[in-house]
Amino acid sequence: MGGKKLPQDPRHLWDLVQKQHGVVARSQLLELGFNARSIEHRIAKGRLFRLWRGVYVVGRHEVSQRGRWMAAVLSCGPEALLGHGSAAALWGLMRTPAGIDVVIPRRASRRRPGIQVHRRSDLGPEHCRRVAGIPVTDPVSTLVDVASGTPEWQLERAINEADRLDLVDPESLRAALDPLPRRPGLARLRRLLDRHTFSDSGLERRFLPLTRAARLPPPETQVWVNGYRVDFYWPHIGLVVETDGWRYHRTPSEQASDGRRDQAHTVAGLTTLRFSEAQIRDEPARVRATLATVAERLGRRQAGLRPESRRL
Repeated sequence: MGGKKLPQDPRHLWDLVQKQHGVVARSQLLELGFNARSIEHRIAKGRLFRLWRGVYVVGRHEVSQRGRWMAAVLSCGPEALLGHGSAAALWGLMRTPAGIDVVIPRRASRRRPGIQVHRRSDLGPEHCRRVAGIPVTDPVSTLVDVASGTPEWQLERAINEADRLDLVDPESLRAALDPLPRRPGLARLRRLLDRHTFSDSGLERRFLPLTRAARLPPPETQVWVNGYRVDFYWPHIGLVVETDGWRYHRTPSEQASDGRRDQAHTVAGLTTLRFSEAQIRDEPARVRATLATVAERLGRRQAGLRPESRRL
């Protein structure tokens, strides 16, 4: 073995085991000074329980979900990362899948029962993150990997969760996809983001026909009202409409800012409506009906008529 071995020190072992959710690799035990005989002795005495080849649970049979994830990564080699659905679950983007997914470099060779091993030719240190001490693929790689086999509604939810958790927003995610080499899930994720992420002008093109269908005159757009820039404004009836794209206002400070904005308009006697990008795209009839109803009520108010005095 060459160099001098470290003496066995249970304190170092327990420190490592606690960081790794109750599991340890054989290679780590050897580095800590435990030899093959002492490892086999601990297995025979029930102090180590083999989970996968070369990976053990320490001191008990039971292991947590994070412990199993950590053990799976350890069993697949030093460059292995938790990936795909397991990575999405660890990041908090999706529910925990039934199996365990691990990503390894294409040149590596690993087979482990109960572990789905995926090989990537471009896997490198830049794709590695650690969550709760577990090596895991970065959020962009994780979303690409789950895109190939995930229902669209679930993929949309995962993207929204990544945005809400400040891991990556949809605009940054879309930009990060362009330089990536081809692999499963990439094209599907691009199409999904391209379909949902409009420019301001694209959102305006979708929204303005709905205002015409609601018999509203052309609004003022991107104008300053009560110290805030608003998307659409009808001064003759006191109506403000804000259209929120995919990247919704997710942090408490941004939500508070929206509240102050809407309150300022209310104090000034204006009515504010908010429509999401998804509503404008998927529920145009509902958006049009809401605009028509509110505009009619505001028009009567401006004319000095009460709603109940309307002639039927």
